[in-house]
Amino acid sequence: MEGVSIKKAKYVGDLTVNLLFNDGTSREVDFARFLKKHPHPQHNKYIKYSHFKKFYLENGNIVWGKNSDLIFDVENLYHNKL
Repeated sequence: MEGVSIKKAKYVGDLTVNLLFNDGTSREVDFARFLKKHPHPQHNKYIKYSHFKKFYLENGNIVWGKNSDLIFDVENLYHNKL
């Protein structure tokens, strides 16, 4: 899918975010499994809800950290595949 991007992201609880894409599709994505299954020093802190909730949108993608510490392929998010 070419040109898919995230227009809006809303924290729903735990490690889950509701994503609204530019085609009007909405997906609730649970990042818990990925974060717990793939430990990495750069993004382990995002398992804590207080850090996880500090995401922002940049160029149509959801990002965590000042230097894009944690970022996912938008098409994978669209298909809820982490």
